[in-house]
Amino acid sequence: MELLGEISTTSESLSILQLAANASLLVQAVMLLLLLASVVSWTVVFRKWFTFRDLGLASEIFEDEFWPCGNLGQLYQEWRQPRRGREPEGMASIFVAGYREYKRLSKAPARPGPDLVDGVHRSMRVALGREVETLESGLSFLATVGSTSPYVGLFGTVWGIMNSFRAIGAMEQATIAAVAPGIAEALIATAMGLFAAIPAVIAYNKFSNSAEQLVNRYELFMEEFLSLVNRQSHSAAGG
Repeated sequence: MELLGEISTTSESLSILQLAANASLLVQAVMLLLLLASVVSWTVVFRKWFTFRDLGLASEIFEDEFWPCGNLGQLYQEWRQPRRGREPEGMASIFVAGYREYKRLSKAPARPGPDLVDGVHRSMRVALGREVETLESGLSFLATVGSTSPYVGLFGTVWGIMNSFRAIGAMEQATIAAVAPGIAEALIATAMGLFAAIPAVIAYNKFSNSAEQLVNRYELFMEEFLSLVNRQSHSAAGG
């Protein structure tokens, strides 16, 4: 029984490949386009998965060092240097940008506290914008694949069925055996469209949610860091 099942599976697989090979040129072009879209989208999915994993871990490591730290200047010196050949990223990048601006503005004579805090805030906002671009890169492609692939596959199916009906019209006697291959090969395009679209939509929703959570985490850190800068500037002014 297992041998018969394997033979049946192999035969079915070959028949699908045969149907795709016998499809019209336009339907084959649609299938190739959907296959390429699926391959690229899966590449984006794996790349984004590693990116979000690394940024999440980096944020946890940085926060574990930031909050117990009593000397932000020393922490800045440690994190502004590239680690493992990579520049600071994520929460560390926002901190480095903010503290660098704080150091620069603190050296200015008679720098008012509100202006110092505003300058640090603007610098951190710029760094946050760069991090958001990193988080959202590739998501628009996943959204495009998820929204358009079913329609591209449907176009290939409609075109293939049109050719099948034209062939039927040229036959004196149409039978299911004569019509079925043409319709089956056209329906493969719809199946490939769904195969490309469904993972892309799931990945887009997942990564969009992860990006939103990380951005909220970054913004919360920014507010807490700005409150520290504000208190420190008031203490310096009072002193």
